[in-house]
Amino acid sequence: IRRPPRSTLMRSSAASDVYKRQVSTQSTGPMISPEAKQRAIDIINSSEKAGAKILLDGRGITIADYPDGNFLGATIIDGVTTSMECYQEEIFGPVLSIMRVDTIDEAIELINNNPYGNGTALFTRSGAAARKFQHDVDVGQVGINLPIPVPLPMFSFTGSRGSFVGSQHFYGKEGVKFYTQIQTTTANWSEDDIPSGLTFESSRK
Repeated sequence: IRRPPRSTLMRSSAASDVYKRQVSTQSTGPMISPEAKQRAIDIINSSEKAGAKILLDGRGITIADYPDGNFLGATIIDGVTTSMECYQEEIFGPVLSIMRVDTIDEAIELINNNPYGNGTALFTRSGAAARKFQHDVDVGQVGINLPIPVPLPMFSFTGSRGSFVGSQHFYGKEGVKFYTQIQTTTANWSEDDIPSGLTFESSRK
């Protein structure tokens, strides 16, 4: 993004996460294991060492009732580049990475150079920009002014490139096709095969 709404992101993350809520009502639960938490922290650490800025740091968060819990607070990493681990690896934690581009062409190039093609989204007031983005970007699922472009069940989950394995997607029309066995019948009949005396009634008046 070119001008990330830092204050909005930070206020939202801090207010909705474990910073302000009790464990029973928080919006972000703990990581699945100590190893998963440490892996996320290691990636954040490596990004910081590589020159990224940590705008919101959730690495040191603790919950009073669960001091040994695997909690990682919301974290925002700014100034991310393609060489950083936080860009190359999926963190599987409450971490937002911010990259900056100056033009929509640079944004499309950045996305298309990524080996994965699961989903992407564009927020804009320009119909021309939206049309250019959806036609030029090489990603299976595209959202326009929607944060997560996951399709409804009647459409197929259309991740592409490194985000897809196999020959067909798994639900929607392609899912029906996957579970459908097609039968083809080829037949040949001659007039001699028609029983004698067989007649066909016509409904025409």
